[in-house]
Amino acid sequence: MADAKKTEAPAEGEVPKKKSKLLLIIIIAALVVVLGGGATAFLLMKKSPADEEADEGDEPPAKTAKAKKKKKDEKATPPVFTKLEPFVVKLQADQQEAYVQAVPELKLIEAPVADQVKNYMPEIRHKVLLILASKKPSDLGNPQGMQVLANQIRESINATLTGTDPDPANEKHDANEEGPVVSVFFSSLIVQ
Repeated sequence: MADAKKTEAPAEGEVPKKKSKLLLIIIIAALVVVLGGGATAFLLMKKSPADEEADEGDEPPAKTAKAKKKKKDEKATPPVFTKLEPFVVKLQADQQEAYVQAVPELKLIEAPVADQVKNYMPEIRHKVLLILASKKPSDLGNPQGMQVLANQIRESINATLTGTDPDPANEKHDANEEGPVVSVFFSSLIVQ
């Protein structure tokens, strides 16, 4: 009988330990769920930087709504590019003969403009050749000169596609002007 009492006493002592471990696990799991839900709610309710700018009141609400819509549209549709065939042109001579080999790529506002570019390709190539032939090697020797060239080509192609004439007095060639060609990039531009 004494042996039976000894075996019953430790069994009773172990049961509370198992219950306390189980209770501890349940409490930890509940805390994880509550903290996870709180973190999720915080992230979902947190304002985006664009919303914070709109709340500051720097711009009228109509302009910010248009800007947001434009950003969403830009993200929704991938850009459309079309590559022009390479140009090899003799440049205006500074000291010695120099040539430029350029491969421009056009970023277009929408896909149907690519077909329009193909339809006007002879005129576009002619105008790009004239622009390139008017350059000196020193004009293309730095990034600013290359950007000016890209803006001139973009402006010329936009004028061809829209049926307007570019303003020859406009030396600025603003890159923010709108048209079917958004921008011109060079995948290759070699001056020799």
